[in-house]
Amino acid sequence: MSVAQNPLSIKVEVPREDAVLLTVEGDLDMDTATELQHHLANQLHHGRRHFLLDIAGVPFMDSSGMNIVLRAYQEVREVSGGVYVISPTPAVQRILDLTGVSITVPIVGSVEEALATADARPASPEPHVSTED
Repeated sequence: MSVAQNPLSIKVEVPREDAVLLTVEGDLDMDTATELQHHLANQLHHGRRHFLLDIAGVPFMDSSGMNIVLRAYQEVREVSGGVYVISPTPAVQRILDLTGVSITVPIVGSVEEALATADARPASPEPHVSTED
């Protein structure tokens, strides 16, 4: 029996045309991760390349939540974008560290830091062109 004791709330803001801030509150688990996935897919469809996930209000995240974050990361790499996790709680940070997600997906402390990190990354990987004959 699954009763949502900590239902998910997602607030969507667009700080600039290529980026979306999703402020997530509540448990991010098997019962709620699909809702976040729908928001991410919708924003990708609208041309957003940078996904700022403020999860300071997420006390618990299981593998379903981590999979959504990693799937988003893989999808936005195809459009030279990125996913930035903002202010995870200590419990969620521990899970991100233990699973290696924090190695792949940048963990930052603020929206401003996430946008600065996005701007510092190369727009797209440059193909190596040999000039030798």
